[in-house]
Amino acid sequence: MTKKIAQFRPYQPLLLRILHGFTGLFLIAAIVSAYWTYDTYDRRWGGFLPIYQDIEGIHGTFGLWTLLIFPAFAIYAFHRGQRRLIQPDSLSKLAQVGRPIWWYTLSRIANTLTLIALTLAVFSGKMMDDTWLPKGELIHFWYSVHLIAWVAMVIAIGLHLLMNARVGGAPLLLSMLSWQFRDKDRPNLWLGHLSQWCSGVRQGSWTRWFQPITATIVLEIAILVSILAAWIIPVFK
Repeated sequence: MTKKIAQFRPYQPLLLRILHGFTGLFLIAAIVSAYWTYDTYDRRWGGFLPIYQDIEGIHGTFGLWTLLIFPAFAIYAFHRGQRRLIQPDSLSKLAQVGRPIWWYTLSRIANTLTLIALTLAVFSGKMMDDTWLPKGELIHFWYSVHLIAWVAMVIAIGLHLLMNARVGGAPLLLSMLSWQFRDKDRPNLWLGHLSQWCSGVRQGSWTRWFQPITATIVLEIAILVSILAAWIIPVFK
């Protein structure tokens, strides 16, 4: 099945590629700089990178950029990209071990876990105080959570890439890097789409967003509330 899929060149919506690309770029930079920050200030489990005192600020900058674009990416993922995430029947599909739908289901689960891990990473990062590490204060709850989130994020990204490569091969992975787009995806149409969406919201379409309530919708709300809380809670610390 994988070979059959790889024969086709899949198309990814331009907005998805942009949001996914910037989120991925900032996130990878944050992950790398996070490890360098650990190597500079912690090293309880070893390290090999040179000490660089300014790396925590660089990591914080990449983390902030990730947090800024993540809400748009999350909303897109849970709406326009919902079919790429875990489905109500995913558990039953996992019983079909080795079949194509089994791999598709694993890919969707990996995509969903990546969103969860990223939420934990940005939230725990915002809960930290940037003076802890320079002072050598390593025993803090949110720092420990942030370290766990870093490990979870690395594993989740690895699974995300492996599962998507398994179901779509190189063409699927490369399709996220293409700049070609179809007429319906032209950027000059986005403003009109946004205007229609805002008009629908004013007319009460938002009341149907959470009907019926599903596990996926609950997860979306939890992620968006966590992102909002990541901005609000530090104000009162």
